Amino acid sequence: MNTLAPSKVTPTVQARRARAAVAVLFLTNGAVFANLVPRYPAIVDHLGLANTQFGLAVAGFPLGALLAGLTAGVLIRRFRSSRVAVAGMVLTSAGIFLAGTSPSWGLLAAGLFTAGAMDAITDVAQNSHGLRVQRLYRRSIINSFHAVWSIGAVLGGLMGTAAAAWNVPLAVHLAVSGALFSVLAGACYPFLLPGPEPEEAGPGAAATTTGQPPAFRPHLLRYGILAALVLIAMAGTLVEDAGSSWAALYLVNGLEASTTVAGLGFVALVGAQFAGRLMGDRLVDRFGQRAVAQAGGAVAAAGMGLALAFPSVPGTIIGFAAAGLGVATLVPAAMQSADNLPGLRPGTGLTVVSWLMRLGFLISPPVVGAVADTAGLRAGLLVIPLAGLAVLAASPVLAKRAGASP
Repeated sequence: MNTLAPSKVTPTVQARRARAAVAVLFLTNGAVFANLVPRYPAIVDHLGLANTQFGLAVAGFPLGALLAGLTAGVLIRRFRSSRVAVAGMVLTSAGIFLAGTSPSWGLLAAGLFTAGAMDAITDVAQNSHGLRVQRLYRRSIINSFHAVWSIGAVLGGLMGTAAAAWNVPLAVHLAVSGALFSVLAGACYPFLLPGPEPEEAGPGAAATTTGQPPAFRPHLLRYGILAALVLIAMAGTLVEDAGSSWAALYLVNGLEASTTVAGLGFVALVGAQFAGRLMGDRLVDRFGQRAVAQAGGAVAAAGMGLALAFPSVPGTIIGFAAAGLGVATLVPAAMQSADNLPGLRPGTGLTVVSWLMRLGFLISPPVVGAVADTAGLRAGLLVIPLAGLAVLAASPVLAKRAGASP
């Protein structure tokens, strides 16, 4: 049992500076890719891509992440999480620039593949360093970093929307945004924690979770529970991908919105997701993971379902906002529950969920694109309400209350 009193621990100046620096890294990570999203319609138009072609190109991002993700641990142990996070951020920006300025489908896919690979490494490194800082705080602060990531995504989405509205050339826009956030990430490095990565979590690390692991299940059901947790996490990634990959195209091509308005679908989704993350910890503590996930799945399914049933520009933007709010806590809930699953070695469940949930980003773009080419993008976006329904079906594996069994 941990005997520390988290609320009475005063972080050092170094810890506070490191926390601020990690938060800025999360901000830059969210902003760089989001700058590209509102420019997707221009890229599709410039290259003359069908929806299936575009979906396959976008799938390069999660494919790169899947193939490179397992190298992050080796790189972090060799070069430290601080260095890997900053270098990965710069290389992610380079991949985004290549994708946005590519003259062909192949280079678009290659750029997104590169950006995805570097983003996966950056993501692990910045989370690893954030957890180092969290151990100094003796309380949970990791959710605040993810909330800042959402702020960065909103900022980047607004920057991309403004650049599209003002007809800023893609090369100029992405060069400026990439350089800006790369310099900002580099400026954080002196304030990150020095020294090599710790071999083990320090004392008090176990106190950062909320709730207790669910009661033991027979061996034959354990992996079924893990599969349900993967489904919950994938539902969250599917909705995020639908907003980033297809919101702008649907608003422009399906609802004839202006390019200025087109970026607001993604911004609404990420903005509402940020709000949900700010409230998420308090809601889970009060109502439990299961109730919060069920409410979120229902909100995502109903909100986007109504938007697709009665299409309009304002209704669609509201629908994407409902989807973002609904999935805000899904991935953290699935990760925490998997990490606490009895009968598995420490970290095994978390690793499985973290790895497999990226399949949502890989599968979604080509599937939605193929459905869109056959039946229209409106039909392809049914993946969002279906994801919400999947959460409702899988939610019984989550705990009813903190400290309670499912």
